[in-house]
Amino acid sequence: MKNKKLSLLAAAATLSLLTTQGALAQKKYDTGASDTEIKIGNVEAYSGPASAYGIIGKTEEAYFKMINDQGGVNGRKINWISYDDGYSPPKTVEQVRKLIESDEVFLVFNALGTPTQTAVQKYHNSKKVPQLFLATGASKWNDPKDFPWTMGFQPSYRVEARIFAKYILKNKPDGKVAVFYANDDFGKDYVAGLKDIFGDRASSIIVAEESYETTEPSISSHIVKLKGTGADVFVNIATPKFAAQAIKKMAELEWKPMHLMTDVSISIGAVMKPAGLDASEGVLSAGYLKDASDPQWKDDEGMKKFMTFIDKYMPGANISDSNLVYGYAAAQTMVQVLKQSGDNLTRENVMKQAASLKDFAPDTLIPGIKVNTSATDFAPIEQLKIMRFKGGQWELFGDIISAETGG
Repeated sequence: MKNKKLSLLAAAATLSLLTTQGALAQKKYDTGASDTEIKIGNVEAYSGPASAYGIIGKTEEAYFKMINDQGGVNGRKINWISYDDGYSPPKTVEQVRKLIESDEVFLVFNALGTPTQTAVQKYHNSKKVPQLFLATGASKWNDPKDFPWTMGFQPSYRVEARIFAKYILKNKPDGKVAVFYANDDFGKDYVAGLKDIFGDRASSIIVAEESYETTEPSISSHIVKLKGTGADVFVNIATPKFAAQAIKKMAELEWKPMHLMTDVSISIGAVMKPAGLDASEGVLSAGYLKDASDPQWKDDEGMKKFMTFIDKYMPGANISDSNLVYGYAAAQTMVQVLKQSGDNLTRENVMKQAASLKDFAPDTLIPGIKVNTSATDFAPIEQLKIMRFKGGQWELFGDIISAETGG
């Protein structure tokens, strides 16, 4: 009898242990996550030289408010904590430490800027706190081996340059290419991307590589020199002020090569108008986001959802500002990752889910462009569509081009 009672007790203990383990398997939390909330941190340039990007943080805040109003993610509300770092790396370090050590956020999402995020990348990875979907186009965020806690979001500069190179090879196979680039990481990323695709032929395809310093008052002499090379393809890897100067000078010189320009400088207000709309006619670039102010999307289902969101949560916002559709797409992708994470809200699982996105299509991405990641590929968006500046606006055309080499 005694043995039977013991075995019953043992069975009960085993059952109780299994039940507890079952409960634990159902719900797992790291710092910043609980049954009721998920704390998401962010740093943004609400002031300083890059303050035009501050609207991204405001859009994400509004998007998460909409999600919370709908009941949250798997029943949990998003607690959004966003600080201003003024686009200053020392300030970024201070604010990110505060988010992780004082606010105890679960992860940091879509923080802005290459120099600012470079300053905290090692810290994030040593703390094992996700530095997720960064708002910067540097290609170095795609390094899962050395920085498994860091992932970018938008197509990198190198990805865009690869797509330009594929377009050149297809449409001007015998083209002589002149590359004009900023002498910094941004410019060098582009040059590397072109060479990824041109490969062994790069030295014969590229007839000139001319760099400029951001401190130069005018880049006219560079453009005169490049025209003299006889190039019939011009790749313009310049920030807005210099991109506009280049377009203007080329028109003065009546130099009309095939002109591909970085999407960093596609602003009609900041680049095309100052350069002259006539001078800008025919310039090519590449895009991945829908333009909310373009009537071509008025019947698009994704755009309808975006406009409903704007009307309710950001009334009066300037929808021609591409930062809004960008912030919306990033926030929608973040919510998808949290949904996939279910009740296993550990930082490790969130990174695993972020690296397991398959053909996810945010509402504001151009149809056919999808978010895909894997354990060895931390570059969520690697497709673009070529567009041409025509009659005062950008027109998309052709097929979606993907950035893989060898394809």
